[in-house]
Amino acid sequence: MAENDEEQPTTEEALQQWRAAERTVAVARRGRLAAEAAAAAAAEAAEAAIATAEAARSALAAMALAETSAAKTATAAKAAALSTQADSADADAETSMAEVDEAEARERYRDAAARAAEER
Repeated sequence: MAENDEEQPTTEEALQQWRAAERTVAVARRGRLAAEAAAAAAAEAAEAAIATAEAARSALAAMALAETSAAKTATAAKAAALSTQADSADADAETSMAEVDEAEARERYRDAAARAAEER
């Protein structure tokens, strides 16, 4: 029995071993909790990355639509400008013709007035 006594730890040694084992378990538990938290954070980050990619695709599609709309607006504005220029040219031509007609009418009036004065 003396041999068994030598192999068996004392109460103090057993207590120290038990406390060391408790510390090891506590560290392992904290490590497991940290790993679980990291895994959850990684999963959330992956979901956020997918959402960001989807948002970027949507933004790209919106940009393409905006570009198409801007090109159509520019084409319409150009057509309106050309039409306005043509209308302006037509108005200038009509004004010129009206001025010629007015000058001819004024000349006819002066001729008529001159004839009337001679006939008196």
